[in-house]
Amino acid sequence: MLYYALVFLVIAIIAGVLGFGGIAGAATGIAQILFYLFLILLVISLVASFIRRT
Repeated sequence: MLYYALVFLVIAIIAGVLGFGGIAGAATGIAQILFYLFLILLVISLVASFIRRT
């Protein structure tokens, strides 16, 4: 999932440099959503592994 967030971020940067504002904005939004989703799942995984150890 983090891979897809980075892919959309690269697409957004390239589209922004080339002047495609709408595509860059959409790709940036998708990258942000995927990144935050990745962080939430990471925290849940860490909490679950911590609880499982005790």
